[in-house]
Amino acid sequence: MPNGPSLTAVLFAGGLVFVAGYAAGGGWALPREGVAQTPAPPPTGRSAATEQRSAPAGTGPAYPAELLHVNDGDTFEARVQIWPGMQVTTKVRLRGVDAPEKFGARCESEYRRAVAAEDALRRLLQAGGIVISRVAFDKYGGRVLADAATRETANVSEALLASGLARPYEGGRRGGWCSEAAR
Repeated sequence: MPNGPSLTAVLFAGGLVFVAGYAAGGGWALPREGVAQTPAPPPTGRSAATEQRSAPAGTGPAYPAELLHVNDGDTFEARVQIWPGMQVTTKVRLRGVDAPEKFGARCESEYRRAVAAEDALRRLLQAGGIVISRVAFDKYGGRVLADAATRETANVSEALLASGLARPYEGGRRGGWCSEAAR
């Protein structure tokens, strides 16, 4: 039986020391109590195409995005520029709307409406100049919740609502699309 600490205990303690030292040395910007944390602005002197675009007042930073795939009527996959030279690929769930589901549709009407909503979202996003803002983690993980705009559409969610292909959604349980009231 060894007299000293186990290898696991030594590695765990060493990891804690490393993390604490890295954070204290400025490796991470850890929030400090009572100090407001704001993101640093992008570096200046770069072209407008490589910098975060400005968003409407009160919405936080906006990020240029390249459409990769439309998943359904309220979700798309995009390559998002989070900082000059830094991109992430993520699924973006549109804030404030619920569109019918194509996969798992409970009736023919829901399926047809889902296809129409997906096609409408694709047309809106293919206008280009996509920018996402008010980005937050989605409740399901693996995607983000955000507002989206294009060079032709100031708010993609509002455009889908105006077309009747989506309905307002602020979280919680979503209703079905097969009843007369949903049509």
